[in-house]
Amino acid sequence: MRKARKNYSADEKVAILRRHLIDRVSVADLCDEHQIQPTLFYKWQAQFFENGAAAMQRKNADPQAPLKKTIGRLEEKLRRKNEVVAELLEQHLSLKKELGEP
Repeated sequence: MRKARKNYSADEKVAILRRHLIDRVSVADLCDEHQIQPTLFYKWQAQFFENGAAAMQRKNADPQAPLKKTIGRLEEKLRRKNEVVAELLEQHLSLKKELGEP
């Protein structure tokens, strides 16, 4: 007979991880207690550490700030390219005048 799969909430997952990290309960004991596979525990742990930076960010931080920074950098790059193209075009026209080409 097959057991029904238990879906753990985010709070339950964090509580299990906290017991391992803070209370130093072994992974094997936690997995036996909650009837989960160790691979699932380590998957939760990896997700927890990958998303840890998001938890530490300020709440009022602009979520589009990285995009705005990228846009600003790309606009500056485009401005520099336009300056180079204008300079090359000016040199081209002056050379044509010197050579007497129409």
